[in-house]
Amino acid sequence: MQKKTIKAMMHNFGPGPCVLPQEVFKQASQAVLNFNGTGLSILEISHRAPEFEEVVKEAERLVKELLNVPEGYSVIFLQGGASLQFSMVPINLLADGHTAAYVDSGAWANKALKEAKLIGNVNVLASSKESNYSFIPKDYSIPEDAAYLHLTSNNTIYGTELHNFPKSPIPIVSDMSSDIFSRQINVADFGLIYAGAQKNIGPAGVTLVIVKNDILGKVDRKLSSMLDYKVQIDGGSMYNTPPVFSIYVAMLNLQWLKSKGGVAEIEKENIAKARALYEEIDRNPLFKGTCAIEDRSRMNVCFVMENPELEKPFLKLAESRDIVGLKGHRSVGGFRASMYNALPITSVHVLIDAMQEFAENNV
Repeated sequence: MQKKTIKAMMHNFGPGPCVLPQEVFKQASQAVLNFNGTGLSILEISHRAPEFEEVVKEAERLVKELLNVPEGYSVIFLQGGASLQFSMVPINLLADGHTAAYVDSGAWANKALKEAKLIGNVNVLASSKESNYSFIPKDYSIPEDAAYLHLTSNNTIYGTELHNFPKSPIPIVSDMSSDIFSRQINVADFGLIYAGAQKNIGPAGVTLVIVKNDILGKVDRKLSSMLDYKVQIDGGSMYNTPPVFSIYVAMLNLQWLKSKGGVAEIEKENIAKARALYEEIDRNPLFKGTCAIEDRSRMNVCFVMENPELEKPFLKLAESRDIVGLKGHRSVGGFRASMYNALPITSVHVLIDAMQEFAENNV
């Protein structure tokens, strides 16, 4: 019987679920067998067990510490992904007869505003849709009478990122699914932040929400308990059975981030990774970027080839170098190198070496 070849460590540029640190995998795998010496797996332990209640408290504490969350904000872990937040935000914040302001900067921003329109009035302040979302809209005025301003901080499909948030007279709500914990932010500038976990927080299955308490409770509609932020806050993220394993691994990943020096240090690494790859894209005659230079994302680098016929051969070369997850989204084509926190810069240099080798053989 032929033995199976064990793959070497892969260079994972996939857009999500994200690459996670090896030490997190090791800790999580041990907990699957025996969680904290309880004799039970983390997959079977009661979410009401004191041991797991401590996990939720520790995860919440780490979020507050790593992002310097000020007093007056609540941190909760929910289900349904960022997509459910597209509805929860207007349900909780958009009162009847009022209007919410949205900036349409990508596919997920567009989905968010479509869901909000099912709840109430939406004013789309600006959009880059006609340019295939190749830039972040900036030339717009924020209405002072709107309930909130919704922004998407990073657009994974198109490779754009909002590097500077506007000064706003109304609460800012931001979908930070793909760049939260990758850079320093001032949480006090936001009314609500939400993020699916599967980019920089942990595995898919849990969603982080950070909300300023005093923006809640201002709508007259009756809210379903599962969709009511106040109910979820009062329940300590456990109004119903939470995604136990996803929260546990998220806690481990946040502990890893803290051990790395926190968000400030990981931001330096992310800047270095993005700079190295964009420099190669701009230098290499076979490749070119797809979006406005000033809006280039550090998390999701989108690029194409000058000659599209060379894309498949390059992907084949990349795969031979154990580079995976590089194929671009169908809306953009080409390639997308997602470089979340746990991706080491050595993987970026492996990709750069492959690009240079391909150019040497095809120019």
